[in-house]
Amino acid sequence: MQKVKLAVLLSSLVLILFYAMAVWSSNEPDTFDVVAEANQAAQGVQPAVGFTTTHTLVHVSEVLLHKSGGYISNDLLPPFSMLDNMPAWEFGVLEMVRDLALSMRTDISRSQSQSVENAFLKLAQPKLNIDHRSWAVPAAEDEYAEALRLLRSYRQALNDPNNRDHQFYARADNLRDWLKAVEKRLGSYSQRLSASVGQDRLNTDLAGDAQARQSTSTPTEQMIKTSWWRIDDEFYEARGASWALLHFLKAIEVDFADVLAKKNATVSLQQIIRELEATQQTVWSPMVLNGSGFGLLANHSLVMANYISRANAALIELTELLSQG
Repeated sequence: MQKVKLAVLLSSLVLILFYAMAVWSSNEPDTFDVVAEANQAAQGVQPAVGFTTTHTLVHVSEVLLHKSGGYISNDLLPPFSMLDNMPAWEFGVLEMVRDLALSMRTDISRSQSQSVENAFLKLAQPKLNIDHRSWAVPAAEDEYAEALRLLRSYRQALNDPNNRDHQFYARADNLRDWLKAVEKRLGSYSQRLSASVGQDRLNTDLAGDAQARQSTSTPTEQMIKTSWWRIDDEFYEARGASWALLHFLKAIEVDFADVLAKKNATVSLQQIIRELEATQQTVWSPMVLNGSGFGLLANHSLVMANYISRANAALIELTELLSQG
């Protein structure tokens, strides 16, 4: 009888410990001041153009790896392997990190399409594309850490007035190209979140082009609905992506200040930032609710979709402003 009691006691203690660890590791990081962080990293030197954006990319990635509980998407042992909200949040952050790193490699660090790729970004960007669930040979964290080391080297080279081989070109076309990629991300999140309640949608895939074709035929109407098991994952992935994008846009406001001022687009960017800040409000419910339409229960996915859709609409307007002469 004593052995049974001891086993029950130990099991209860393990469950309590697992629960505490799960709650601790599920705490989402707070937002941070991108200018203050960049100034601290610059160590008293005036940050060069591009330093703030690059440092924000680095710091967001550092938070991803070293937040409460560390990086858990590829953990195999409980309780971390049993969690899904935080891994979804991590993936959302990672997707935004990948998009910005790719844009910096292909556009922002190059003066022309025929110019040579930046040596640091050429090596760093592919390392961010490893499967986020890879746990060994190589582990995702190891590849991301190596990418961070290279990004820090690029960041420091930007602030070296004697180093002319590493540049960050704050031009309207470079900013517009990155924002185009962000538009697609936000559009996808908005659609997936809105599908939490299910919707009978008309097929508009080929709308606007009478000669357009696609590989295989699709129905003219289709019921789109996110699986009940995926609703909270979609919510937290969009929340993580919004968290990362919020900081990137604040850094863009610093490094592309002259470009935005010339286009009279600073206030447009600030409005996007404000919409994204709303996505980071505290979720008071212990779970992501999925009420239908105007029902009794809230639908957190639709609320998130509303903020992201408004941010994306403002982002499209900003892109059009940047494309104007």
